[in-house]
Amino acid sequence: MPQRTVVDRSHSASTPDPRVLRCVKQVALAGLALVLVWPAARGHSAWIGWLPLWLVGMPLSAWWALYRFRLPAAWRNRGRVAAAPRRRGPQARRPRRPVRLRWSRAA
Repeated sequence: MPQRTVVDRSHSASTPDPRVLRCVKQVALAGLALVLVWPAARGHSAWIGWLPLWLVGMPLSAWWALYRFRLPAAWRNRGRVAAAPRRRGPQARRPRRPVRLRWSRAA
């Protein structure tokens, strides 16, 4: 009788396919090396536009998209501050002040 393998869906859903990830990493690193080494790769093409965008920016955004646009853990935890304990009861209201009208005097 064949054994059943248990697949952890939560882990497999959060990590991209390693074959696709390896390909995207290689394209991004090759584009970065091309832009750094070859001056013509830092220019502009009439057909596709600014070359560093397509050689570096788009492969890096594809790499980030494979991880479903998650931020690194250090960035995710940066803005969080411990929440103050909540007060019970109604919200305090400020007392209304009388409206003062200022009339300008003609000199």
